[in-house]
Amino acid sequence: MKRCICLLVFVLLAACKKDSTAPLPPGAVAVTASDKGFEPSSVTFKKGAPASLVFTRTTDDTCAKEVVIPDLNVKKDLPKNQPVAIEIPTDKAQTLTFQCGMGMYKSAIVVN
Repeated sequence: MKRCICLLVFVLLAACKKDSTAPLPPGAVAVTASDKGFEPSSVTFKKGAPASLVFTRTTDDTCAKEVVIPDLNVKKDLPKNQPVAIEIPTDKAQTLTFQCGMGMYKSAIVVN
């Protein structure tokens, strides 16, 4: 019984120490959806390089509960405090817009 309790404590401690800010993969940029909108408001990627945006909504006091990238036909829900990754094509130089579902918060993706 004592061994079982020790194992349970170990598992619980390991779960508590889990790092919620794990490093991003190469080419990924973190974007926060806060009550101020999307931060950063502009992201630049190198043409031909791997690229993705990892969105995390940190508040309920915003309309940015989803992200839309119209030119890529992307629309993703942003659950609070859960990262959502979206791959960005970098095969050509272009400027894309990402925005909240209502279009109130708009931001830019620049590939050059």
